[in-house]
Amino acid sequence: MLFNSTDYLIFFPVVFLVYYMIPKKVRYIWLLAASYCFYMRWNPWYILLLIGCTMTTYIAARLIERDHKVQEDGSVHCSRAVLIVCVLVLLSVLGYFKYYDFFLAYFNKFLAVFHIGPVNRRFSVLLPVGISFYILQALGYVFDVYRGEVYAEKNFLKYALFVSFFPQLVAGPIERSRNLLTQLAKPAKITWHDFGKGLLLILYGLFCKMVIADRIAIIVNRVYDDYTSYPGLYIAYAAVLFSFQIYCDFYGYSTIARGSSLMLGIKLTDNFNAPYYSRSVKEFWRRWHISLSSWFRDYLYIPLGGNRKGELRKEGNLLFVFGVSGLWHGASISFVVWGFLNGLYQVISDVFMRWKSRFKQILNERCSWVSANEPHQSTTFSRQLLRTIMTFILITITWIFFAANQMKTALKIIKQLFSVFNWEIFFDGSLYTLGVGREYTHVLFCGIVILMIVDYLKYKGKDVAELVLRQGEWFKILCFVTLIAVCMLLGCYGEIYDTQQFIYFQF
Repeated sequence: MLFNSTDYLIFFPVVFLVYYMIPKKVRYIWLLAASYCFYMRWNPWYILLLIGCTMTTYIAARLIERDHKVQEDGSVHCSRAVLIVCVLVLLSVLGYFKYYDFFLAYFNKFLAVFHIGPVNRRFSVLLPVGISFYILQALGYVFDVYRGEVYAEKNFLKYALFVSFFPQLVAGPIERSRNLLTQLAKPAKITWHDFGKGLLLILYGLFCKMVIADRIAIIVNRVYDDYTSYPGLYIAYAAVLFSFQIYCDFYGYSTIARGSSLMLGIKLTDNFNAPYYSRSVKEFWRRWHISLSSWFRDYLYIPLGGNRKGELRKEGNLLFVFGVSGLWHGASISFVVWGFLNGLYQVISDVFMRWKSRFKQILNERCSWVSANEPHQSTTFSRQLLRTIMTFILITITWIFFAANQMKTALKIIKQLFSVFNWEIFFDGSLYTLGVGREYTHVLFCGIVILMIVDYLKYKGKDVAELVLRQGEWFKILCFVTLIAVCMLLGCYGEIYDTQQFIYFQF
């Protein structure tokens, strides 16, 4: 069930109304039933996987907590074995559904070297939507229980709701148990302010998705699907637009999820914080897909040693974690390269900063006057703007590998990018022939300008939704009506457009 579909337009109001009509003590049961119905709209049989994941981690966490209590009496330690078995079971399930074909293809290439026939899969298996997200969320909970950071939930239905809570089930944010599980146990009392903010977030998320992301998708698909016919700056244009497409698509989903959840009295993690205003790739990853970045930091990077084992080990850990992050996104070498490049950028930046620091130290020792104005230069507007633009360009290059899905395709697209310098396309109207006419291209860029204004305010620490809700009644009504009208009149839906699935649903 897509957030930008008629089904959800009917589903969520029903869930909302019933939720506040029934007694508080059984509301979590209603949300669990609604979440399972939401998930079963894709494939009813895959609900068994979700329940299996829930039962496995529920039992593992209870066993681990019980073992921790027994350990105080000097008994045998077995919680680590339970944790390892739980992790292996869930990663095996994820590996079978998501990576079986990927590894089978490389295994068959290996067999071909020895002139051995290929191993064929007897039947195809669809990737269960959201499996990567809810498995990571459930594993994070087990890790937290193992570390003694949270208690093991005794009520199976409440824990099942934590794993399957429908607003964030299929594409995050990947919530921590200490945030979501505690809220599900005792949801906050809904206020008119929360209701208004939740509705505003839903409308703004739909604006990002339907007005910006889905319209950009038409252009990007046209260029990337036929990149030989659109070389040079056509590809550069599509690459820049894809940066905004994937952001508005994923940010739009997360914003709708936050709004829907807030209207039920539950606050989800804000998954994005104006990432394209970042001044370095490292800062970008502190602002992009925050819940995933923090998950890999806490449960993979730090256990591997983080930055505590020296610079070389730190850089190796960084590259490994970003490579795993790329593989998590998809079963393709292009995703691994995408992740590796993001890690490599940070390694190069760290090495450069170390050299720069040593060079400055030498200059300070020999020529104290050289660095007198350096602190002021580093904070100038021109330098900050240049760093922001360079970061955006570096991230945009990596998105080419992400969008292509195949390594060969990505390399061919990059080759076509440098094949010709056709600057005239920006002035002769050629860009209006990519599936989106002149008027709607102007609508698209107006939408991007609005997005960047809102993000700039967010970058400066301001909550735009709160700013709107602090205004007078007529202004608030105008904002709600305008967003509804823009989504209805300028959104991509209906007979002309196919309803676009959210990009991160495939992960």
